[in-house]
Amino acid sequence: MESLVPSPSRTLAPTPEPGVLPVTNDAALNRTFEEKRDRDEGQASSTEAFATKAKRFLRLHPFRGIIGDLRARAPFYVSDWTDAWNYRVVPATAFTFCTNVLPGIAFSLDLIETTSKYGVEEVLLASFIPAFVFSLFGAQPLVIAGVTGPITVFNKTIFDILQSQTDPPDYLQFIGWVYLWGAILHFIAAIFNWCNLLRYVTRFPCDTFGFFVSWVYLQYGIQILTRELHDNSQASAFLSIILALLMTSLSFLFLLLSRTKLFNTATRRFLADYGMPISILATSGVSYWGSFNAANASTLPVGGAFTAAGGRSWIVRFWELDGKWIGIAFPFGFILFVLFYFDHNVSSLMAQGSEFPLRKPPGFHWDFMLLGITTFLAGLLGTPAPNGLIPQAPIHTHSLRVMSTTRPKDEGDSHDERGLEGGEKEKQEMKAERHDEFPIGVVEQRVSNLAQGSLCLVLLTGPFLHVLNLIPRGVLAGLFWYMGVDALLGSGVSAKIFYLLREKRLTSATDPFRRVRRSRIVLFLLLQLVGFGATFAIVQTIASIGFPIVIALLIPLRIFIVPLLPFTDEELAILDGPTASPFTMESVGGVRSGR
Repeated sequence: MESLVPSPSRTLAPTPEPGVLPVTNDAALNRTFEEKRDRDEGQASSTEAFATKAKRFLRLHPFRGIIGDLRARAPFYVSDWTDAWNYRVVPATAFTFCTNVLPGIAFSLDLIETTSKYGVEEVLLASFIPAFVFSLFGAQPLVIAGVTGPITVFNKTIFDILQSQTDPPDYLQFIGWVYLWGAILHFIAAIFNWCNLLRYVTRFPCDTFGFFVSWVYLQYGIQILTRELHDNSQASAFLSIILALLMTSLSFLFLLLSRTKLFNTATRRFLADYGMPISILATSGVSYWGSFNAANASTLPVGGAFTAAGGRSWIVRFWELDGKWIGIAFPFGFILFVLFYFDHNVSSLMAQGSEFPLRKPPGFHWDFMLLGITTFLAGLLGTPAPNGLIPQAPIHTHSLRVMSTTRPKDEGDSHDERGLEGGEKEKQEMKAERHDEFPIGVVEQRVSNLAQGSLCLVLLTGPFLHVLNLIPRGVLAGLFWYMGVDALLGSGVSAKIFYLLREKRLTSATDPFRRVRRSRIVLFLLLQLVGFGATFAIVQTIASIGFPIVIALLIPLRIFIVPLLPFTDEELAILDGPTASPFTMESVGGVRSGR
């Protein structure tokens, strides 16, 4: 018969009072109780803190954020122009122009050919307007805005829905009202400081969304070639595939050469700055060389200089739309607002990320109001609505970095260094050690954005439209692949995948992931992949217009669900963290603290 006397190794403990830990002789059991108490207290304090901040957020202080942004940025307005007297502005303009305009046109090809309501001219104008507005009046002139894949999916889905009706309204008039409703919501959000919610946006949703955008780029490259196989001759289609592969390979060749120890520093920087534009020109030239020219590769469709699609007026008379359709346009405008709130603000955060040593203050509220103005102008002129671009916006900031082989003496002057988590700082140090160069600053100015936008306007003239018409579509497919793969290689999601696949003995001893249990890396990565999979899957269905809602749900998932999972504070600090430094986040009330 089993004895009822407790064994020496595990004694029975009296029932503890509420809030008091039971005491046992088992160290492991005591540690479990302590961890449970700490977790419960952490969840309670986190919930209370969020409730307090939510109450504070609901207090109405109209225009406080906008006025704060203007006051913070105004003293730097003159220097934003004078600081542009720097060579880094030239390659940044060329690189950003190529990565903004050509993908924007390629994204819109399906929309152009399906609806016949848009043309290349509308896309060029949609790229010029935000560059003009944000470079002259914006508080965040480094953020690049233009035509994105999500907005083309949004517009085409609305077209398909309207075409399924027995008595559809005029498409551009309906879109005009969708954009107007979206603009009004932008104004409300900016006036009542809704951008303060960005303090809860960490790298978890940003990396997940960036991973999604990278795969969208790869998908669009494939779609361009698929359309070529379906619509053109076999010779033309195969030439497009060759050009796509050549464009991708040549761009990566220049990139890899710029990261080797070959040549001298000036040559490597030249390859890094101009490798991709050179690849576009060289690959386009190949299509007209010898026997390739006989294949007659399909090129970009263009119209007349400064002429809207179909010869319509540049002003869309959306106020003539029937009243019933005005109300129906509102829910679409709300979805547009959700998309732009996340997409534009996340691109702004990433363009001013903690890896960039920025020293001029941002202004999220003011710029979001400006985005409402550009959205309204897009509806009035009948162009796709522009918003912040990923990965172009952070690429623009990256191309403006000033590098040095000597680490700056006073690192405390860098707002970036103060805002970095320990793991992020170690990763920067490892990267700098590997390439023997350190980012010592960023040329924070307005000229590169204005210049790349002005080049879009130049392309609207007859001679340059003819030059644009010479670029084969296969080159655009290769550009998509290059940008998609390059973005994937730099993604936080990919970094976790590579760490798990890498042989442990070849992993650096200073890699911050080594301080995280592998099971927790897998769990966090799984959450990101589920978010990516849900977003990517819905885009492939008839419900694709609702994908902005799925993207936005990543934020509450991180706030409410992730802290309930078995991560320690240190593990979450390494796996996740603020997208931008505390200096940048001051515009939206500071970085959220805690789990």
